[in-house]
Amino acid sequence: MLSRHQGLDFAAEIVACKSVRISADKRMPQRALTFLFFTVLIDVIGFGVVLPVTPGLIMELNGTDLSSASTVGGWLLFAFAITQFFFAPIMGNLSDRFGRRPVLLSSLAAFGLDYTITGFSPNLSWLFVGRIIAGATGASFSTANAYIADISKPEDRAKNFGLIGAAFGLGFILGPALGGIVGGFGTRIPFFVAGGLAFANALFGAFALPESLPESSRRLFQWARANPAGTLIHLKKYPMIYALAAVNFLWQLAHQVLPSTWTFYTMLKFNWNQNDVGYSLAFVGLCMTIVQGGLSGPIIKKLGERGAAIGGLLIGAIGFFGYALSPSPWIIYIFAAISSLSGLTYPSLNALMSGQVPATSQGELQGGNSSLISITSILGPLLMTQTFHMFATGPGIVFPGAPFALAGILAIGALMVLFISLARIARAPGPQG
Repeated sequence: MLSRHQGLDFAAEIVACKSVRISADKRMPQRALTFLFFTVLIDVIGFGVVLPVTPGLIMELNGTDLSSASTVGGWLLFAFAITQFFFAPIMGNLSDRFGRRPVLLSSLAAFGLDYTITGFSPNLSWLFVGRIIAGATGASFSTANAYIADISKPEDRAKNFGLIGAAFGLGFILGPALGGIVGGFGTRIPFFVAGGLAFANALFGAFALPESLPESSRRLFQWARANPAGTLIHLKKYPMIYALAAVNFLWQLAHQVLPSTWTFYTMLKFNWNQNDVGYSLAFVGLCMTIVQGGLSGPIIKKLGERGAAIGGLLIGAIGFFGYALSPSPWIIYIFAAISSLSGLTYPSLNALMSGQVPATSQGELQGGNSSLISITSILGPLLMTQTFHMFATGPGIVFPGAPFALAGILAIGALMVLFISLARIARAPGPQG
């Protein structure tokens, strides 16, 4: 991905890391975090608005039933993910070269364009065009994480990464609920609402969001590092990154079951309408906000980043199996509340990974993380929606909760790899230059 000046060694990076941390502490990190919180919040509201009506729009354009529409939904997520897989490292490295602010704002504007195209789509092909545009510039979360790494003290990283989760959760309270309401006026209206929010978000950021990466801490852009393979090769010098990346991969693959099949699963099993789906997602968002906005800091401080990651994975596995076996809607709400504690997993893992690289490579790390998540976003939706389609109505075994059971198995696998990784990390030497 992005590369440093030729000949820059690890010791020099550590010096740069300390200098930028000191300068970050002297700036107004709290104000910047507030700006960033609202930027991500508005972005997620736009994303959540369209979730309850996406199945309806696919069925409207394709003339298919709900089960078949789920496979199209999986391919739409695939188009977004495969594009983001290749472009996220480029965006992360660009943010290391030109700063976080311009990359973040361009990403938000691209999401507005995506939603607008989707709202006017005359056929399925235009849905894919919109998703590809969003995937190519969809760096909002990875760049936001790099921004947080820029302005956070090491002991505050996990808590501040949790802030993104809190914004995500609150967005999922407001977004799906709003989507369920405005969706009553037509399946396309929520997309125009989401597009307007994205454009307003970009405008808000243009005036309110300061730059977090000083000129002195930026690096030259090199194509050799601005690709998934280049990032992985460069980050190999930090042993802990690879160990935790395997855990993150399995966890993110399991987590793909929620955006890809939740709407289809609950509509089929509980005969929910778009309002019911919107309310359920709003409840999930409320639980996420409580955990990541209020509880994650104290819990991670009490358990430590490693303990919080272990607990989050264990609770996540329990939640997935609970979703799969829930016999009634109120039971699934109980498991939604319980599994919200799995939100401790990603900020803890991300904080552990972020602590292993210098300030000049935070954008590259987050771009690499985004590429990794994009791989799971490529494989996960297809895996989960195809599993749902296979077991939803038969022939053969009818078990609509099969994708969630599969996610539970993957979460247990991630937990086992984490235990092995932590044992190896304890014996591993520090990063090599």
